[in-house]
Amino acid sequence: MSGHSKFHNIKATKDKADAKRSQIFTKIGREIAVAVKMGGADPNTNSKLYDVVQKAKRNNMPNDNIQRSIKKAAGENDGANYESITYEGYGPNGVAFVVECLTDNRNRTAGDVRHLFDRHNGSLGTSGSVLFMFNRMGVVVTEPIAGKTEDDIMEIALENGADDFTMDDEEIVMYCDTQNVKELSDNLTKLGFTVLSAESEFVPNNYVELNEEQGEKIEKLYDALDSLDDVQNVYHNGKY
Repeated sequence: MSGHSKFHNIKATKDKADAKRSQIFTKIGREIAVAVKMGGADPNTNSKLYDVVQKAKRNNMPNDNIQRSIKKAAGENDGANYESITYEGYGPNGVAFVVECLTDNRNRTAGDVRHLFDRHNGSLGTSGSVLFMFNRMGVVVTEPIAGKTEDDIMEIALENGADDFTMDDEEIVMYCDTQNVKELSDNLTKLGFTVLSAESEFVPNNYVELNEEQGEKIEKLYDALDSLDDVQNVYHNGKY
């Protein structure tokens, strides 16, 4: 029995990971569609598409999937027309949330997002009710490099266009102007850093300090929102 149980647990974990990967590919596919419609199907002349393709590669999206998404978006009257919508709201303990979506059905997405806020003891806010608590910034995340001290990273960050950074044993996070994300990411790659993500993100101005139990509630709301296919990114100002 134990062997069967162990296999079942491994299979369940793998199935969950596969489902998550498929969902990430779906979301990136939508970003590709929007980028193509905005600037064309050539990543060499469409910087937005180039950025999304790099994101797809970092998430191990097969090249065939990437090319298929580009061709689908480039075809006349092919695929859905997605619009970008940002929702704002509050989770438990007054934690502010920003939810970025790409949707082909505004009513469906609004209903789904509102339902999750209500279900997790939060509330969907009006436009502008939360965004003033965040700044739009470029965020480049890399793996640490052995032997590099905090002073070393500070020098590298400043020399390559970053305005600030944080680091720990697991990752280095550099912040820059949204226009400098690609340049900073490319420079760090040339210097030997492994770039994990390079995005334009909403970064909180201040954080709400939470205990472990409160943090778990925020994580549940975050995970629920992130699981929606229409949701591209979720940001909040909870700290725990």
